[in-house]
Amino acid sequence: MAGFGLPNFGQITEAFKKAQQIQQDAQKLQEELDEMEIEGSSQDGRVSVWLSGNQNPLRVKMNQSLLKEDITVVESTVLEAIKAAHESSTTNMKNRMQELTGGLNLNLPGITNED
Repeated sequence: MAGFGLPNFGQITEAFKKAQQIQQDAQKLQEELDEMEIEGSSQDGRVSVWLSGNQNPLRVKMNQSLLKEDITVVESTVLEAIKAAHESSTTNMKNRMQELTGGLNLNLPGITNED
């Protein structure tokens, strides 16, 4: 049957083994991401936000001096810290997934490898 352009049984077996290994590694990575704490801070350092590696909010810390500011300053400073934490978490997750898959292009519907 290999003459008809079909892969041999050994190739299929290897592909399944590789898929199983990726699945096991993905589960382990998911657990690692859950345990991570990634910090993002406002530029002035008065607000810090921590997210898990899976982007779940964990905690917020604010400098007392910020509470004396106008509410719009407080809101924008908190938002800045959230955005910084989210960007760091997203970049970390993307890098870890690329390590996991070895840069494989899996060609799955709805998933792109574009930056």
